[in-house]
Amino acid sequence: MINYSVYMMGNPIKPEEAPKAYAKNQVNEIWTLEKFARHIAEHNGVYSRGTVKGVISDMCECIVEQLLNGNKIQLGELGTFGISISCNGAESLEKFTAKNIVEVNILFTPGEDFENLIDKAEFNQVASRAAQSATLKAEKAGETTVDLAAAKGGTSSGDSTGGSTGNESTGGDESSPL
Repeated sequence: MINYSVYMMGNPIKPEEAPKAYAKNQVNEIWTLEKFARHIAEHNGVYSRGTVKGVISDMCECIVEQLLNGNKIQLGELGTFGISISCNGAESLEKFTAKNIVEVNILFTPGEDFENLIDKAEFNQVASRAAQSATLKAEKAGETTVDLAAAKGGTSSGDSTGGSTGNESTGGDESSPL
């Protein structure tokens, strides 16, 4: 299940246009290599957590080695790893040297299984992290109301804007437009 919150955001390319509502996914947790290896080992049952962890670690080292050798690595349905370089321009071909290169970036092109997960995804709208934090803080303090605009660094409910921006969801009513 993918949790998401909805925010009003302007278009930085067209600042004259009115802001529109956009969704941002929320990360539930970050899995370490250890946890991910344990998860894989529990699915297969054939290889131990240590074996899986070792294979993944060795694979990462080998991918880096081969990328630095100028190769692309195609890992089946996972996808393809490659590199691109960023550099500062020089006045002429003769004046360009390797010192103009300032970054080596890893590119990942997803394989077919990872291209777009929309058909497999389920979504659940939830309140923003700021709203969740403000609600928890209010509950602990015995308060019965929360000023979402103030929690998000906006204006308080006592001003002329009327408080909440109206673009937060409590996560309980999926039929709500936001």
